[in-house]
Amino acid sequence: MDGIINVHKEKGFTSHDVVAKLRGILHQKKIGHTGTLDPDATGVLPVCVGRATKVCELLTDKSKTYTAVVRLGVVTDTQDMTGNILEEREVSCSLEEIKEAVSAFTGEIWQTPPMYSALKVNGKRLYELARQGIEVERKKRKIMIYSSSITDYRPEKNEFTLKVCCSKGTYIRTLCHDIGERLSCGAAMASLVRTGVDDFRLEDSFTLAQIEDI
Repeated sequence: MDGIINVHKEKGFTSHDVVAKLRGILHQKKIGHTGTLDPDATGVLPVCVGRATKVCELLTDKSKTYTAVVRLGVVTDTQDMTGNILEEREVSCSLEEIKEAVSAFTGEIWQTPPMYSALKVNGKRLYELARQGIEVERKKRKIMIYSSSITDYRPEKNEFTLKVCCSKGTYIRTLCHDIGERLSCGAAMASLVRTGVDDFRLEDSFTLAQIEDI
């Protein structure tokens, strides 16, 4: 089989888990994914099969869209709600102030990759160092936020939903963290769904169970 499968990655699976399970379902070894999604994140993960693995890098470079729930008033070591809470702060910002903070992170911006990431420094994954309590200097990277908007605001929960279209290499939980720092109340990502990778959309994707049935 040669082609690209639009997989709907479910919570709890790593991108490598998806590839491993597809090898079993399709009885085929030559399979590669087009960019990692955190285990707790869900959504679009295009997977290249057979000769299509040659275009994996091309798809990795494409723009991506996400929907993230942002929790205000909290700072964690992982920049999302799966981590340890480092600080809890009072939230006094208005919706207008949140919108201003979000718009400040639009266009070409610099972002420092989080310690809890798969990037390598001196041959070691950053998350491996982070788990040992070691923090190392990370180089800032230039990324592009093509568009971002607030689609839902729940002040009683100190939460809002953020829709983002961005370039490769963007860490959405770092974006949430940086928005929180700009607001001075802190923020962490509560959930993340990747809704699109270029022309691959969530509504056209298939879970592993559905692929197995097909």
